[in-house]
Amino acid sequence: MKNNEFKYELSYNPKEVKKCETSSDVLKMLKQNKDITNVRIFFSDIIGNMQCDFSVPNDCVTKETLKEGFSYDGSSVEGQARIQESDKIAVPIIESAMITPWQYSPKTLGLRDKPWRELIMFSKLHNPDGSRYEGDVRYVLEKTLEKANNEIGANHMYIGPELEYFLFDANGKGRPVVKNGIPETVDHGGYFKGGLHGQVRKESQLILRAMGYNFEYDHHEVAPSQHETNFKYLDAVDMADFIMLYKYVLRRTANEYDLFASFMPKPIIGENGSGMHTHQSLFEGNKNIFSDNKNCLSTKGKQYMAGLMEHLPEITSILNPSVNSFKRIVPGYEAPVYICWGSQNRSNVIRIPAYKKEKALRLELRSPDPACNPYLAFAVMLSAGLKGISGKYGLPEPVHENVYEMPENEREKRGIKSLPGSLEEALSLTEKGNIVKETIGEHLYNCFIDNKRKEIQELKQDEFIYKEKYREKGHKGITNYELEKLLPVL
Repeated sequence: MKNNEFKYELSYNPKEVKKCETSSDVLKMLKQNKDITNVRIFFSDIIGNMQCDFSVPNDCVTKETLKEGFSYDGSSVEGQARIQESDKIAVPIIESAMITPWQYSPKTLGLRDKPWRELIMFSKLHNPDGSRYEGDVRYVLEKTLEKANNEIGANHMYIGPELEYFLFDANGKGRPVVKNGIPETVDHGGYFKGGLHGQVRKESQLILRAMGYNFEYDHHEVAPSQHETNFKYLDAVDMADFIMLYKYVLRRTANEYDLFASFMPKPIIGENGSGMHTHQSLFEGNKNIFSDNKNCLSTKGKQYMAGLMEHLPEITSILNPSVNSFKRIVPGYEAPVYICWGSQNRSNVIRIPAYKKEKALRLELRSPDPACNPYLAFAVMLSAGLKGISGKYGLPEPVHENVYEMPENEREKRGIKSLPGSLEEALSLTEKGNIVKETIGEHLYNCFIDNKRKEIQELKQDEFIYKEKYREKGHKGITNYELEKLLPVL
């Protein structure tokens, strides 16, 4: 591709995808690809659901609108503006412009021979006066990263998530099939073997590789119909964007196979739940702040991890934000329960992967699940770690034993605490602490607490109805509320 060309050519090599740098590049991309008829604007609500059914015709995209943005009604977006202050503006991020590899085939007479595509752009949210909007979850992460740069010189937070999910049978209308209180699985595979629909994992990756993204590997997970995809590390904001886009693309791909992609943490009682193990490190330029000169965890790395461990209970409501999340965090299913750390011990909440390269040294936080809002999750993780560095927190000794099998009195003796056992407990700890409110701001904090209190109340009301209704059939542990309200959207 010539330097001045943005003509789309399908390639699965991310290095061949040319990125826009200026508004002129975006306009050139639209001009050179006549089949792009619309520009779809992406941003996330407070819960972590992509607001993506918002597009503008290609001829509405000009230098002026790329600079000034497009107005929308913020009162209709979860966690955003009140109705009396609803006008907000989505300003497209030039560097995020990506052409969708897929085409739409019109069914209307006269248009059937004119397939069309879209340009996708993430956006920053602004108030009408041009200031950044406090309800923009992306802005929260940007500000927290700026704080890390100012306090300790860390200008990169690299994130590498392991995203787990289920592929369930779908009903042809965009919803999963549920029978006798259980989502319908489509294979009996296990870890690394025996699964079906690996092509869904592969095709979703091909789409995103053609949009410039890299992956590390994918495989079938432990439970039936459960899968995992690992992303190549990126800066935190870019990775949060990538997670949101991946969910969108995976669901589109699964739909083509009459499947439903679910990121619900624990859709089936008795099977492993889905986590989002989050590998993370801080860099100052090319220097890994977590590594000392001997490729061991540095003092700042230890303090960061100590901060995460100390404040993990109060940020758990952000990392595990659903009532369903706490059906995953139970002993016996590989999900972490106890707040301790070690090198290769996967029963700990934090693990240090055994890599001896300076740039690869990192920590893996194993408690987050894929229902979280990645912008807010990465922000509160970083805030907790920075607290540890600024306060010079001491790091407890590593735990090498299987903590699940350790007697309770031994855990107490060694000061090993547990994660919250419910969303209600997690919210209470969030309200007693200060990290979440300091990090996400009062507006989003109040919206988040209100939203989660409502979820807890709705679950309590439904549990009674569900137990009465299905008493003859036996209670499976997942409520009707989770199946009808959460499963289709998480």
